[in-house]
Amino acid sequence: MTSIQNQGLLLTRVFDAPRELVFKVWTDPGHFGKWWGPKGFSIHIVTMDVHPGGMFLGCQKTPDGNQVMWGNFIYREVNPPEKLVFVQSFSDEEGNPVRASFHPNWPLEILNILTLEENDNKTILTLEGFPLNASEAEKAAYEAMKPMLKQGFGGTFDQLAEYLANQQ
Repeated sequence: MTSIQNQGLLLTRVFDAPRELVFKVWTDPGHFGKWWGPKGFSIHIVTMDVHPGGMFLGCQKTPDGNQVMWGNFIYREVNPPEKLVFVQSFSDEEGNPVRASFHPNWPLEILNILTLEENDNKTILTLEGFPLNASEAEKAAYEAMKPMLKQGFGGTFDQLAEYLANQQ
């Protein structure tokens, strides 16, 4: 059973696109790599096997190409077109979780629960994120970084909205 700590991130955003399309761009590597991540970063997807127990593995490069960050998702629940649950980690090139370079106490694993609700041909996306199996220091680091996480996801969701607008 998964233990969810009290500290968490809760984000909600409405997208002007049908739920099936929003789910597809989260789960299809041909779409995902075109909007995910910070603005200006490029993403290289090594694998994206979206089923329970499957893995996403990829790396993001800064606009100048000087920094590369690897990351993975391990999918726990895939319920099209309404829900994705995955554990997200910074990783090495093989997908093994590693400590984030930007904070010495960043949690190794973040549990993300993505739900999509359709309303009038629009999609209400809710993302909940929680440190998983985290120490008190890791929980505190996550809590302290929530404003930055909200800002980062805000930019990523802006890119998603723009990408979705060009898919219809």
